[in-house]
Amino acid sequence: MDIEGAGGAITGGLIAGAIEKPAGQAGEAGHGVCSDCGAETSGNFCAHCGQPTHVHRTLLHLGEELLHGVMHFDARVWRTLPLLALNPGRLTREWVQGKRTRYVSPLAIFLCTLFIMFFALSFMPQPGAHEGEAERTARLQAEVAEQRLGLVEAEKTVAELRAEPEVNDSPIAAQTLKTAEGVVENRRQSLNRLETELRDGRSDGLAPGTWQAQVKDLAADGKVKGHGLGAVLLKKLQNPDLALYKLQQTLYKFAFLLVPFSLPFVALLFLWKRGFTLYDHGVFILYSLTFMALLLMVMVLAGTINGVLGGFVGLIGLAVIPAHMFAQLKGAYGLSIFSALWRTAALLFFCNIVIGLFVTAIVYLGLGH
Repeated sequence: MDIEGAGGAITGGLIAGAIEKPAGQAGEAGHGVCSDCGAETSGNFCAHCGQPTHVHRTLLHLGEELLHGVMHFDARVWRTLPLLALNPGRLTREWVQGKRTRYVSPLAIFLCTLFIMFFALSFMPQPGAHEGEAERTARLQAEVAEQRLGLVEAEKTVAELRAEPEVNDSPIAAQTLKTAEGVVENRRQSLNRLETELRDGRSDGLAPGTWQAQVKDLAADGKVKGHGLGAVLLKKLQNPDLALYKLQQTLYKFAFLLVPFSLPFVALLFLWKRGFTLYDHGVFILYSLTFMALLLMVMVLAGTINGVLGGFVGLIGLAVIPAHMFAQLKGAYGLSIFSALWRTAALLFFCNIVIGLFVTAIVYLGLGH
């Protein structure tokens, strides 16, 4: 189990639980004065500060509070989740209209789902992690043969360039020769590394065939070059596990950026329609992102259980995304079918821009300095 992922899930649930006050029964009604503000009470909650009048002091209740904090385990979650999946437009519209005590707030359910999603993603299988010895040997032999052929061709190119009479007189020819010699050196280093790995295994301790080994090799063998920020990223990728950890931590901290990144684009879809505010669009975005996070968790869990099942669920998920957007737009904003359709198409296009901005921000914040 990923302990950091579990801690993130619990922390996210507690944050979400702290944002909104409970709306259910708090136990037997207390009478007399509130233990917090001292006001007279006659029901389950203080009319002045809202604190439950029945204050628990049992160890069992600590477990109940933890369960409520992590899962929002009350009647509201069972009213919110079905609507979020099957009738998101109604859920968004009713929350905006003020019918809120029966549902989990969009910000609370977004935070809770977000951290649980990161916990679920920690179980995602790693590509190539279970490569067998025979497969690894065959792959390395093929790569060695390919690298040897490339080295021969690169050395042939260098020999031809050196034979040219103008190589010592033309700056362009001299630079071309220098570049070709660099290619030969990179090819030779890659070939030596592959032959050593084939003979003795990896010297860096990484398991051959894993994505960590592939990323480090790609960043180290000169196939990809960069300057400025690109050079910094390549340096960070020399330690793939540390780079992934930093990206995960950055995602934890800055996932909320999806909301401000998305808000202008959703507002643009309703620029000429009156009666809708940025708050309405924010509620729409939070509920939509929550559903997408839940859908991603289902897809990842299906892929973890079985590859074929994961592919099938993934295809269904790709079809569900635009359908859910359409239903939420139509129901939340009271649109006609045509208006909801073209806004869904535009929103899907805007989503690509938002994802690009978000990924760029996460990579820069996580690895760019």
